[in-house]
Amino acid sequence: MKRFKGFLAVLVTLSILGLAGCGAAETNSETKSTLATAKERGYVVVGFANEKPYAYQTPDGQLTGEAVEVARTVLKNMGINEMKGELTEFASLIPGLKAKRFDMITAGMFINPERAKEVDFANPEYRIGESIAVKKGNPLNLHSYKDIAANPEATIAVPGGAIEYDYLLKSGVPLKQIMTVPDMPAALSALQSGRADALTATGPSVQATLETANNPDLERVMDFAQPMIDGKEAVGYGATAFRKEDKDFREAFNTELQKLKESGELLKIIAPFGFTEQELPGDKTAEELSK
Repeated sequence: MKRFKGFLAVLVTLSILGLAGCGAAETNSETKSTLATAKERGYVVVGFANEKPYAYQTPDGQLTGEAVEVARTVLKNMGINEMKGELTEFASLIPGLKAKRFDMITAGMFINPERAKEVDFANPEYRIGESIAVKKGNPLNLHSYKDIAANPEATIAVPGGAIEYDYLLKSGVPLKQIMTVPDMPAALSALQSGRADALTATGPSVQATLETANNPDLERVMDFAQPMIDGKEAVGYGATAFRKEDKDFREAFNTELQKLKESGELLKIIAPFGFTEQELPGDKTAEELSK
């Protein structure tokens, strides 16, 4: 009996110590910011959606792309030397960030008011327009989203959660003509197989997708007319995104990003991914683009 009582006493003591340890861990994690944690451990976990040229994995598993390389340089200048990529579908990026699956999003995501309600964007890294790819010869004569809306036989593939989905709807394209897919490789597969008549994304993304496919039966529509959304030509500004509570992380990121813009280094970083001086964001800020 004494042994049993002694055993119970040990269990109670261990339980109290265990609970105390858990409480300390929770307190520490609650008081330490994402930025402080990242600097301490020397790396960040980034969410990306495998979309060229913004963020994607090379055949040997390396994470690269316009958004990735900009973030990599900025983070190194902040004293964080490693990035660990977490691949997910585009539509899962913001939910994953909020759920703390990763520390930031590097996916070339466009800044807009709806997304800004969910996350805090850094200032933009680039500005870009839309594009489509079709079968060689453009058999359905598609040169705009309006052309797709006017042709009930046309189906267009677009990654779920991408801004192009909204642009298509606002351009009058019926839901039944929009094929939502997980990512750009899936959109390419739909076009190649004939399940879709076109795919859409930003210009650099469409270009990179076609270059990867190296398929002579596909082509980019070079005279594509940019959609007019709410009376304005649709031009997107892409940026890294952070959780709402990580304002110190975002501000530190913005400070280093601004240095890259002013020195001309930003263009050098993004040029290998098909971006030119025309794609530089100018003086636009996340604050004004989020309104």
